Amino acid sequence: SIIGNLTQIIKQVFPDTKVYSALGNHDYHPKSQLPPVPNDIYYKVADMWQSWMDPASRNTFIRGGYYTEKLLNRAGYRMLVLNTNLYYDQNKVTLGMEDPAEQFGWADQVLTEAATNKEKVYIIGHLWFDPVFNDKFIQLIQKHHQVILGQFFGHHHTDSFRMFYSSDGSPIGTMFLSPSVTPWKTTLPGVVDGANNPGIRVFEYDTQTLLVKDVVTYYLNLTRYRLTESFRVPDASPASMHHILDRVANDNCYLQKYYEFNSVSYDLTECNKDCRVDHVCAAREVDFYRYEHCLEKKYFSFSLSCLLWSVIVSLNSPYIFYS
Repeated sequence: SIIGNLTQIIKQVFPDTKVYSALGNHDYHPKSQLPPVPNDIYYKVADMWQSWMDPASRNTFIRGGYYTEKLLNRAGYRMLVLNTNLYYDQNKVTLGMEDPAEQFGWADQVLTEAATNKEKVYIIGHLWFDPVFNDKFIQLIQKHHQVILGQFFGHHHTDSFRMFYSSDGSPIGTMFLSPSVTPWKTTLPGVVDGANNPGIRVFEYDTQTLLVKDVVTYYLNLTRYRLTESFRVPDASPASMHHILDRVANDNCYLQKYYEFNSVSYDLTECNKDCRVDHVCAAREVDFYRYEHCLEKKYFSFSLSCLLWSVIVSLNSPYIFYS
């Protein structure tokens, strides 16, 4: 009924708008146990979203909760909607399976055909992956990164991103993690005061190239921040997001700004050295082994201050001004 209520609200507010929807881990009962086979929930949700889906999309959605369509019905542009809940480490139904619902094989085929047809692709999903599936997803992105222009995920309830790199260290992709409308205060072990303000995200993109040009996040009380303004980059391309990550890693001022944005300005405490390592390593290393190695190294340099220090030295004595 919750999915039905939200679907009805979206249809009322955006009656003539094409909507691409991905399932979350709480869209099923028991939670997170989404199956790799047809089931009653997939059938019912497919009926609810029928006006948003092509007939071919309904077939694969019923099979495993995933589908692909032309983006806004335009030739040369494609949307790939994944059911990443099949790869959740808390999903006991798919534990030990090599390719639940054959989604990886299907996605590889779709992206291969997209390259052949010179299509540009956006990917939508919900959550992160079990370590084994995580490796497969990284390989999928590295293989097809030339046609993938954006990845849009959620689940964490926080404002963040994850970088994908080629074998030579060049940035090839970004997964944007959007904050949540739900001001959920986590009860996860090891997390202290983890919460977020309600937030809604708008992506601005070039309609011809699909380049993500900017990210605007609105949050209560009716405030917003713009990625390009906040981090002084020209767009939200992988190269720009890599530049943002470098600034967050090496400049305390940008680190603190990113940390406050992460909770949608709920947590305004200082992000210390350990905090910085946690956030930078999470964004930089999507591979679990490399992430753990990054945490161990803790090699990031500090900026002395986020104040601008202007030093004027005269012949007699130095004067230091703060602004």
